[in-house]
Amino acid sequence: MEEKPEQDRIPDTPLFDRKRSLGGYRINKMAMGLSRPENREAFKQDEGAYLDRFGLTPEEKEAVMTRNWREMVRLGGNLFFILKISAVDPVRITEIGAHQAGMEHDDFLRNRLGKKV
Repeated sequence: MEEKPEQDRIPDTPLFDRKRSLGGYRINKMAMGLSRPENREAFKQDEGAYLDRFGLTPEEKEAVMTRNWREMVRLGGNLFFILKISAVDPVRITEIGAHQAGMEHDDFLRNRLGKKV
């Protein structure tokens, strides 16, 4: 991946740019499929088989199955789409943000969102 000028970078955050978005087609298509109840049920019944329907690479499958949100974004997952996974196993968006930042949830709330915990 090409190096970005320093002013275009956010520390500890994989940027979702055009190149990354093109690489994330499979993971985003899979996640968008979770909008449909029958696909959510298929995902719950056999996650691996559901992911195989979309041709995810082993690296993409591992990221989804371990709910490694940061890695899903690094692989091209658009947060809008991958949040659909939370329709299957509910998770707060702030927990996903904390995971992506590599922080504990309370630290994320306090340091990134200015919340008192």
